[in-house]
Amino acid sequence: MHAARAGRPGGNHVLIVLVLTLLSILIIFPLLYVVSVSLSYDADIARYGYQLIPKRLTFTAYSYLLQNPKLLLQSYFITIVVTVVGTAIALLLTSSIAYVMTRKDYRYSKATTFFVFFTLLFNAGLVPSYMIMTNVLHLQDTIWALILPYGVSAWFAMLMKGFMQGLPFEIIESAKIDGATELSIFVRIILPLSKPALATIGLFYALAFWNDWWLAMLYIQNEKLIPLQFFLNRIMTNIEFLTKNVQAGISVDLSAIPTESSRMAIAILAAGPMLFAFPFFQKYLVKGLTVGAVKG
Repeated sequence: MHAARAGRPGGNHVLIVLVLTLLSILIIFPLLYVVSVSLSYDADIARYGYQLIPKRLTFTAYSYLLQNPKLLLQSYFITIVVTVVGTAIALLLTSSIAYVMTRKDYRYSKATTFFVFFTLLFNAGLVPSYMIMTNVLHLQDTIWALILPYGVSAWFAMLMKGFMQGLPFEIIESAKIDGATELSIFVRIILPLSKPALATIGLFYALAFWNDWWLAMLYIQNEKLIPLQFFLNRIMTNIEFLTKNVQAGISVDLSAIPTESSRMAIAILAAGPMLFAFPFFQKYLVKGLTVGAVKG
């Protein structure tokens, strides 16, 4: 009987592993299809549809997208700088305001929480923000136009607040008794203890900065400041424009333009780096989200 009872957890463990393995396969299959289509001829895609293994292997789509590698590498560089600098600034601002909201001895903590929560429900809209960025701050055609609008997210600030509320307040009191300054407490105690929440929120901030093309469309005219997503969006828009011209009867040779495979190649170029970065944040992701959700 004891042996049977001891064997049950092992059976449950195997079942969980099988279910998770099946889910992983189901998640990986669409990505494999995207890679396969990006390495296929458009003629084969039109004839056979999407195939897990290409009928004929070709790098035509990638060759087409890399006709001007300098522009692509430049857009990658801009996106990497925006993602790294923007995520660092966003984490600093978000953790700072979350820390203020959790301090019980701060007179205006409740008022600050109300103002942050209020922005979750209401915002000024596109026109006022555009006027502030261009007419007041004069940030158009600067890299800061791609960073500052996403500097603080009210939702992430509330999530960070929920995590920090789980930290013992006695730690702060003890540090103050030992003579630590407010800045020292925040930098040397609060931030190290908040690594799971910082990693979780940092991942979401990084994804937002990496995938953004909207801010570039609004504020960037300088070709040297075009980020990756907007650069790839331009290529896709040009391909669609040429395709519509052919459909409208205008003579355009599309034989050298891999339309369908280029879509998938763009997806690989755009998402590839973040797919490699995600595993480094994975161990913090669940802990940061669950603790913040329970305590918030």
